[in-house]
Amino acid sequence: MNRVLIAEDEERIASFVEKGLRANGFTTTVAADGDTALGLALTGGFDLMVLDIGLPGRDGFTVLRELREARVTLPVLVLTARDSVRDTVAGLEGGADDWMTKPFRFEELLARIRLRLRTAARAPEVTLLRSGDLSLDLRTRRARSGDRTVDLTAREFVLLELFLRHPGQVLSREQILSHVWGYDFDPGSNIVDVYVRALRKKLGAQRLETVRGMGYRMP
Repeated sequence: MNRVLIAEDEERIASFVEKGLRANGFTTTVAADGDTALGLALTGGFDLMVLDIGLPGRDGFTVLRELREARVTLPVLVLTARDSVRDTVAGLEGGADDWMTKPFRFEELLARIRLRLRTAARAPEVTLLRSGDLSLDLRTRRARSGDRTVDLTAREFVLLELFLRHPGQVLSREQILSHVWGYDFDPGSNIVDVYVRALRKKLGAQRLETVRGMGYRMP
């Protein structure tokens, strides 16, 4: 079942899109502002995002730019009232996979979403993640640091995969909790810090940086 993130602040439109997609077998989540949309998109928990440009907080252009700077390849379909050639070109050159203007027909939106998902599914699957001499094989679930094989628990594996998929990006504790634990833990819990310390012991302290007041980063 495909998971679609709907970044739309106008409740009527968000509800219309959400109901239509759910009726067609999709799982949906709505984000009403750019900051929330970016945080959710960075978790890796979605197959496609429908993105409005005129969002409060970070606007759609900013969300798109920061996603692509973080090397997130999530397909993005922009759905906006802006119809100028300049905006369309800026969006497509900024990393959007498609651009639709409001008002729109749901049947066309659905067809474009299905097309983007089929295109993404044909992309070659990444099975080996690397950062310097650190590697993680997603098929065998084995990590190597230099010439050492590193044994990881299931949670450590998911946490390391998250960092390797977002090199250089600061991940907040809330983002890590959402991706690795699915909000099963209280946001005030220190479980993230405990697992980061465990990874440092196995991989080397230099692998993960603490960014005070913000979270952690793999340089």
